[in-house]
Amino acid sequence: MTLFAQGWRAAGLFMHLTSLPGPYGIGDLGPTAHNFLDLLKKAGFHFWQVLPVNPTTPALGNSPYSAFSAFAGNELMVSPALMVEEGWITEGEATKARMPCLDQIDFNWTINNKTALLDAAYEKVGFGLLDHEDFSRFAWGNAHWLNDYAFFMAMKKDLGGLAWTDWPEGLRERDDKHLESHGRRLAKEILRLKFGQYLFFSQLRRLKDGASRRGLGLIGDSAFYVNHDSSDVWANRRLFKLGPTGLPVEAAGVPPDYFAENGQLWGNPVFDWPANQADGYGWWLSRLRHNLAMFDWVRLDHFRAFCAYWSVPAEETTAKNGVWQPGPGASLFEAAQKDGQLNLVAEDLGMITPDVTDLRRRFNYPGMRVLQFGFGPDQPLSTHCPYRIEPDNLVYAATHDNNTTRGWFDKELDSDGRNRLSDLAGFTVARSNVAWTLIKLAYLSPGALSVATMPDILDLDQESRLNVPGLPSGNWGWRLTRLDWLTPRLIDKLAELSCLAGRDNMTHPNVLTY
Repeated sequence: MTLFAQGWRAAGLFMHLTSLPGPYGIGDLGPTAHNFLDLLKKAGFHFWQVLPVNPTTPALGNSPYSAFSAFAGNELMVSPALMVEEGWITEGEATKARMPCLDQIDFNWTINNKTALLDAAYEKVGFGLLDHEDFSRFAWGNAHWLNDYAFFMAMKKDLGGLAWTDWPEGLRERDDKHLESHGRRLAKEILRLKFGQYLFFSQLRRLKDGASRRGLGLIGDSAFYVNHDSSDVWANRRLFKLGPTGLPVEAAGVPPDYFAENGQLWGNPVFDWPANQADGYGWWLSRLRHNLAMFDWVRLDHFRAFCAYWSVPAEETTAKNGVWQPGPGASLFEAAQKDGQLNLVAEDLGMITPDVTDLRRRFNYPGMRVLQFGFGPDQPLSTHCPYRIEPDNLVYAATHDNNTTRGWFDKELDSDGRNRLSDLAGFTVARSNVAWTLIKLAYLSPGALSVATMPDILDLDQESRLNVPGLPSGNWGWRLTRLDWLTPRLIDKLAELSCLAGRDNMTHPNVLTY
């Protein structure tokens, strides 16, 4: 089955779950998310795209791409309102955890208060949770990652946050005797962590079902790398290039590019691909299946690394002195698609070589194009320019790594670029109309799916930017303060644009055939 068939056109909106408004410090999976689905339907959208939903690391800036687990969900997204509805907490307990809805997430406040609320809910049920049928089904069905994650996080808390490479040797090396003794000692905290995961995944399943009933699809996101200090690396050391003590010998990053003149040194350990292949890519196949169960489609971040990845010696302080190393190529996706086509989107941005495009197209994965990249001196040849975008792509004015379009126009687009944009649009483009100009160009482009961001729909400036790549702090915090910022006028404008661009004819978000 070819997923992005000739002539198929649809529209989507990108906004992370945490950017939703609400009274608990951060956007969550509760009633506001379900109400947002209704607005998306009215606006003519077919998809809602979000960032990775894994548990973020405060020490690494709460980035969705820096998580303690590639499988676990972020407890901060658990909805207190749904917990009240499901009988886990009282309305009074939820009310005490409320705060005014700010336009930036206060992560410290949110982490403390959400954790306290989940702790209070768990204290009521304790080990009685083991008799809860739905929880038991979840725990058994996800034991392949859940047991390691819950033990890892409980042990990390018990040791004051130490990285696993600094744990006592028996724990660091996963000696069965040590795991068993500490598992018994920390049994209550381990079960509490499993409880938080149960709440997250049951609420996410409820949101996905709600989207499906409305004819909408959810697009998730999966980071390519995992954190070194994560349950994944601790439990699967053989799959990564690590030294005898567990420290990385090579670190991940990207070479100098549009976003960073010294490249980006992410610091994640790189995969030992021969070891992964010898293992039948079992960890990767499990990860892909897990993500595709959560979402209708999944975006694979940093897709080019499946062909070749930038490897930096662990002692380097920037990414400039890295080298390209071969990735798994087609063998991983051949293993993954033995049972049929997968609904994957390839993030093929940055330094893309022909082998990356060949790999993507071999498996019929749509790619990504970003209009903000299409108005430089290379415009006539740029694959990001509207008239050169091919149908097998998702088209964005901007992504989470870009400035808002108004901010881009104000701060990044030079006079020649503004002239190129005005010439292509057929009228003078100014800061007052640039956001909707790019939204319209994306809708009218040949790309199969046009995706708009909420800051661009609302015509917001750079103060509403979600992320500045390479900046270690101050990112990922932007929020709507009210859902009715998406006014009836904007909803009608989006629906009319969808109709004008022929993006109003998709019938189901998960079945796309000729």
